[in-house]
Amino acid sequence: MPGHNVDRIPTCIVSSHEPVDDVGVMSGAIIFIQEDLKITEVQQEVLVGILSIISLLGSLAGGKTSDAIGRKWTIGLAAVIFQTGGAVMALAPSFKVLMIGRLLAGVGIGFGVMIAPVYIAEISPAIARGSLTSFPEIFINLGILLGYISNYAFSRLPAHISWRIMLGVGLLPSVVIAVALFVIPESPRWLVVQNRIDEARLVLSKINESEKEAEEKLQEILKAAGLGNAEKYESKAVWQEIFCPSPPVRRMLITGCGIQCFQQITGIDTTVYYSPTIFKNAGITGNSQLLAATVAVGFTKTLFILIAILLIDKLGRKPLLYVSTIGMTVSLFSLSLSLAFLSHAKVGIALAILAVCGNVASFSVGLGPICWVLSSEIFPLRLRAQASALGAVGSRVSSGVISMSFLSVTRAITVAGTFFVFGVISCSAVAFVHYCVPETKGKTLEEIEVLFQNNDELQESEVEMGDVERLMQKS
Repeated sequence: MPGHNVDRIPTCIVSSHEPVDDVGVMSGAIIFIQEDLKITEVQQEVLVGILSIISLLGSLAGGKTSDAIGRKWTIGLAAVIFQTGGAVMALAPSFKVLMIGRLLAGVGIGFGVMIAPVYIAEISPAIARGSLTSFPEIFINLGILLGYISNYAFSRLPAHISWRIMLGVGLLPSVVIAVALFVIPESPRWLVVQNRIDEARLVLSKINESEKEAEEKLQEILKAAGLGNAEKYESKAVWQEIFCPSPPVRRMLITGCGIQCFQQITGIDTTVYYSPTIFKNAGITGNSQLLAATVAVGFTKTLFILIAILLIDKLGRKPLLYVSTIGMTVSLFSLSLSLAFLSHAKVGIALAILAVCGNVASFSVGLGPICWVLSSEIFPLRLRAQASALGAVGSRVSSGVISMSFLSVTRAITVAGTFFVFGVISCSAVAFVHYCVPETKGKTLEEIEVLFQNNDELQESEVEMGDVERLMQKS
């Protein structure tokens, strides 16, 4: 990795500290919240799922906000809102106050999941953009893992104290952002749109190998931005182009929004949020044992996202997406089988743990990080923030609906039946990747925009399944 790419890593680390470690924390905290506040099963579903639903407000507002105040200060705003909500939750004396904090945290998360990938994509070189844009997924997974570990560590405390400490610990990473925002640069592409050309040139000179390379990149951005047609950037015109799209923009929206939805409707959030419920259904008893099993899931998820970071710019997006969706399909059907026919048997418990770990591993090596990479790199500069926000909304709504209905659906068709349905959906994700997702490895953001202009070029960019076979042979 060239020296300037290494220099970008601290910037990407800071912008990647999205406030999303709540997922891992809440999976264990909900056990003790239920015990302490005596909440019902419906209240439990609402508490878990409302975060994703309400975060769509942050995602929608994030596009307009980041266009108005800049990418990096929108990241700061996300952290402040999340910290406020997290503090309210940790100190909540009742379910109603807990929900108020949850709503605030959801808005902060909505801002974070939308803006971090966009910001990183806009400051990264084509050769390393996939790896650097995947940094948010690294910290999502680290947050989930630390959440699982803190849940296990504090599980022996009294119920009315344990869940408050679990939620309070989740606030610590976002404190780093407050200091670091005064160090990291603003997106040069956003500066160009604001007609702050000299500032954009200065940022590009710092993050490129030479002044010549920085100047060439600036000219590409100026051309893509169409700076002479400022009216294109009016909010009304942007949304009109999104909702009444040209064929190239329609293909971009299908790819970007589709991959976001498939990321969630294959059930990854329910696997993480409700992993104690899944393992309890498999036959594991005792809160400590349940939380210990979830730590194994967290380690697996974190390990495989690191593998994805190493491979995404070498092998490309599409081969990893094939491996990911096929692996998830096999794991989900295996989990359904173990829960349906081998529940409470030792072999059934072992198969359930392996299937859950296999599912999160497959997700983390492809669909998890690449979803955010694609949605932040395929849209043209004039639409990037708003279109990425729309994709994030689709992701958040899908996540919320799945999370809020999981317990009710499992009562109707059993846990095994629910994961069989997720397996079927994952099968369709394989087809979606084959027909709708182009390979963008090694292309600049401006070249990717041109790629979608011609449907023939889009088809030519597809990766054959033979590439996946070669990838499997290497591994």
